[in-house]
Amino acid sequence: MSEWRLPETFRSTSGDIRWNHLGSPDHDPVVLLHGTPFSSYVWRAVARALARRHQVFVWDMLGYGASEMSAGQDVSLAAQGRVFTELLAHWGLDEPLVVAHDFGGAVSLRAHLLHGARYRALALVDPVALAPWGSPFFRLVGAHAEVFGQLPPALHQALVREYVSSASSPGLHPAVLDRLVQPWLGDPGQGAFYRQIAQADERYTDQVQGRYGEIGVPTLVCWGEEDTWIPATKGRELAARIPGARLEPIPGAGHLVQEDAPAELTAALLAFIQRQQPS
Repeated sequence: MSEWRLPETFRSTSGDIRWNHLGSPDHDPVVLLHGTPFSSYVWRAVARALARRHQVFVWDMLGYGASEMSAGQDVSLAAQGRVFTELLAHWGLDEPLVVAHDFGGAVSLRAHLLHGARYRALALVDPVALAPWGSPFFRLVGAHAEVFGQLPPALHQALVREYVSSASSPGLHPAVLDRLVQPWLGDPGQGAFYRQIAQADERYTDQVQGRYGEIGVPTLVCWGEEDTWIPATKGRELAARIPGARLEPIPGAGHLVQEDAPAELTAALLAFIQRQQPS
């Protein structure tokens, strides 16, 4: 696996965020948001492809990947939406094109609808956007996060590996699985893993769910047809709620579309981005 690093640090009001940018500063900006329990690493192939014609910004959410993890940290969707808004201002991006997966979808929607973040266009990939969400496992862990947090390291690692693996339909390459699991191991990773699940509350999507009809920017909704975490029916419902939104099903892909079908997803995103260019 090729290396993936986030060398830059932004000191947000909630903690340190690690980020990077790829491509020429002269090109139009595209911002990629990851979901849970992942990191910007899942975007590596798509980011490098997009960077041939765009300046691509990637970051790890607070409490994820290479960004700050600490006890008592607020890593809720509310906090992430505020941090993302701060980050856009730090980058000096007034109206970037935003591509957001899973929890990142909720973060981008909250930043846009509640904090005034402006986008040129928005692409949502299997986003957390409509209640109810969360698998039975996710809800069980969330209700007993303190208990799960005390698991012996070997059992914790096995649980995280099984959970992350279930996001893929065809299965993850062993090296990719190792990389996705690694940030959640040891100290402070194990505590951070259960902290982000414990703070995943549907009220944060409830606050914006009724406002999707206000979204006035071009919107694409991509969805893995084999997603077992959030069923494809949610994609159809979400696209119907956003004025003019177009639904792009991704055959053979599970929830982690970036890993299951990177070429198909990149093609859909490039076509969408191309339609936003001035004629």
